[in-house]
Amino acid sequence: MQTAEQIGLQRYADRSLTEQIRAGMAQAIAEGRVPAGSRVPSCRDLAAALGVARGTVRNAYDMLVDSQLLVARGAAGTWVSAVLPASRVIPPKAPVLAPLADVVHAFDVAPLTFQMGTPASDAFPAKVWSRILARHVREIAGGTTGYADPRGSLMLRQELVSYLSLARGIRCQASQVIITNGYTGALGIIFLALGLRGARAWSEDPGYLLARRALGLAGIEAVPVPVDEQGMSVADGLRLAADARVALVTPGQQSPLGVTLSLARRGELLAWARQQDSWIIEDDYLGELQLQGRAAPALAALDAERVLHIGTFSKTLSPALRMGYLVVPDALAAHFAETVALLAPASSSVLHNAVAEFLHDGHYMRHLRRMKRLYAARLTELLQALEPHFSSLSRAALAVVIRLPQGTRDVQIAQAALAHGMAPSPLSVWYQDKTASCGLVLGVTNLPDGGFAASAARLKALVEAFG
Repeated sequence: MQTAEQIGLQRYADRSLTEQIRAGMAQAIAEGRVPAGSRVPSCRDLAAALGVARGTVRNAYDMLVDSQLLVARGAAGTWVSAVLPASRVIPPKAPVLAPLADVVHAFDVAPLTFQMGTPASDAFPAKVWSRILARHVREIAGGTTGYADPRGSLMLRQELVSYLSLARGIRCQASQVIITNGYTGALGIIFLALGLRGARAWSEDPGYLLARRALGLAGIEAVPVPVDEQGMSVADGLRLAADARVALVTPGQQSPLGVTLSLARRGELLAWARQQDSWIIEDDYLGELQLQGRAAPALAALDAERVLHIGTFSKTLSPALRMGYLVVPDALAAHFAETVALLAPASSSVLHNAVAEFLHDGHYMRHLRRMKRLYAARLTELLQALEPHFSSLSRAALAVVIRLPQGTRDVQIAQAALAHGMAPSPLSVWYQDKTASCGLVLGVTNLPDGGFAASAARLKALVEAFG
């Protein structure tokens, strides 16, 4: 009971228990921990939680009512006054910034035009998903169960074994699969289980900014390894940090440039990992969702012993699921299972089982096919809208990269675009050396009302203003 937790009673103190309850609640109300207008527990419930007589709590409540901090409403219960006495209100503290405020413009809001990493909100299969989810909610509400497997629902892990075998060429068992809280949840588990603090890691340059920050927060030195038309340059990695313990790569569709790691580079990377007894973290963020040609097999399909494979449903279904998965080498399965059981158990099995049914019944594969057609059409429309305004354009997975002259203030352009309902990503922040290249990365997934033409023109005006 939250209100009871706000009150610490000392049985042998000079003050009576009634006075301690009154003072504890008054302080919790004044500090906003028990909000104005909220309902407080009944005398019976709070007395049971605190282990005191009901009359002791009643007397404390009466004193708080006299002080205008509580309002007694008979059968409706006792409530904190909606308007507190002025002397009781503590001035609000300075607001705490939202996490990643310099990178993510806002959480819990609809995606903006050009925003990266968010699937098409207008194409989510809401009807079939709602039906499946409701069925699994009813099942768990009507049954009895103990603690769920910390690795995640067995149903979903088994479905992923089948899906990954067919779609990504990965051979694994359910015991090797761990359901995670998205991509970053998988990264955290890997850092913990492998004990990488103090180690060095190859990181693509340009590469995913949040992954680079995660490495730093975990006490891992990110070594920027250049990316060219064949993907991460293994030769440069060997030159810069041959002794690195791990390499973090997006081999399927490099983020943000969209190139695929060539077969030769894949062989070089795996040879390095085997020779150095190092690990490769494969960020397969789009999986088979490739718009041109057939998606290359996963790196884990070539070597299941040195590669830790991460996939996510956030980019293909919805970020609201906050659901990803991690496939670990068989030799590490028991150790990773112990790690998640103690430090990072999987979340709701209701969502897991709903996604498992979505996969099993073929809805996921059909959804991906529709998304490929939809995104291909939107990519073409975006390129046509941009071509009259920008000369240097390139396709990059589910995005378009606009190259701008050196010195262009792309970060300021991206910030100014938010006021116009657009969220392009500044290319410079993807590089460890932020002066290396300037430009904008535009996601194609969410189409504004009226198409991309007006947004492209507004973006051009912003570039001219801040160039």
